[in-house]
Order: sequence, then structure tokens, then C-alpha cells
Amino acid sequence: MDEHDRDDDSGADRLRRARRGDEAAFESIYREHARAIHALALRLTGSPAAAEDITQDTFLRMFGFLSGLREDTPLRPWLKRVAANLAIDRLRRERRYSDDDALLQALDGNAAPATVAEASGLLRRLPPLARTLVWLHEMEGWSHEELARRFARSPSWSKSILSRSLARLREHLEPAEDDDEHA
Repeated sequence: MDEHDRDDDSGADRLRRARRGDEAAFESIYREHARAIHALALRLTGSPAAAEDITQDTFLRMFGFLSGLREDTPLRPWLKRVAANLAIDRLRRERRYSDDDALLQALDGNAAPATVAEASGLLRRLPPLARTLVWLHEMEGWSHEELARRFARSPSWSKSILSRSLARLREHLEPAEDDDEHA
């Protein structure tokens, strides 16, 4: 492969070709980014089916916005932002966080274990909204102000949920003192 061929397969060139309707370019973009988008959606929703839907919707949105994307726009961060927004919209539609008191009780450990502990993985022990806030803030770098705007809440709401969520996760990571005494 010579230098010219490498340039032809650059992200900007594939984006240009996809804008012109080149299906191979669009498929190449999908193959390059779909796994990361699906992984993010799965982390945020905890549902394989929802993650599939969000991944598909993310790329449909990309296809619809191709003409508006600047060529110098880094595509993966843009796709991740779209996927995160779709996951947030899904949470809002499902009203899985409408009762803040129930969410705060779950984070404080006052809910039944079955409510807090989902299938597997540490983040899945958190309610969907808390899991979403933790991931977006800690891993994707969203600020409290961005989270507050997106959820139509205050930055202190985001800080409170995040603080309680991280404390809850720390509890799961630290061995119980009782276990040390019985060992």
C-alpha cells in the first residue's frame, strides 16, 4: 500500500465518500466504530437489546447528518455523544429515574438487594441513571454542567448522584470488615 492509498482510506476521505453515497465507505465507518458505540450503549443501559437499538439509531443519525458534519470533526467522539444522548433519552422515556427519592434510597443501600444488584459487573449494581451519570462523568469526561443541562437538572443534582454512586461502588470494592475478622 503506497502513501496515496493510505490517504484515500483516511477518516476524512471515508466521510467525504459516504456523503456522496458510497456504501462501502459508510460500511467501513460502521465497522470501525460500531463496537465502541455498542459497548458504551450497553454500559449506559445495561440492556443488550437497548444497546443494539442505540447503536443502530446512532449510525442512522450519522447517516442523516453526514452533510452537516465538518470533515475535521473527530467522528468517534461525535458518535459517542450521539449514543449517550440516545441512552439518556431512552432513560427519560422509560421514566426509570423519575422518582429521585427511590434512586437516592437505592444508592444509600436502603433498597432491596435485587433492586440494586443487576446481572453482573460493578456498574450494573447501580440504578440505570446512576450508572449513566458515573460513566459519562468518569469515563467520557462530561462535566456536571453538561450532565445538568442534558437532564434538565442542576449541577448539584449531578454531583450528589455521582458522589453517592461512587461511594456505593467503593463499598462493593472494599472487603467487609466482618470478612477480615472471620478469616
